[in-house]
Amino acid sequence: MKFNKTLLVASAAALSLGVAACDSPAENQAEDNIEQMEDTRDAQVNDMEASGQITDEQADAMDDQTDAMEENMEDQVDETM
Repeated sequence: MKFNKTLLVASAAALSLGVAACDSPAENQAEDNIEQMEDTRDAQVNDMEASGQITDEQADAMDDQTDAMEENMEDQVDETM
């Protein structure tokens, strides 16, 4: 599967809107969804690196971006719950 930044950004935006009125079990579900998105993106980056589509440095930068996105999204969930 090819990395699609637009899809990930749209998913993150939809998730942040969808969790605005959630309770504690929903907060846990939202955080699980965020983790799943992170795992999916990490796998995509690893596949791209292994196939030679991106360099090690690009993969590292994308991994850092993924980590920052995850933290930001989890912070948003915590603030809205």
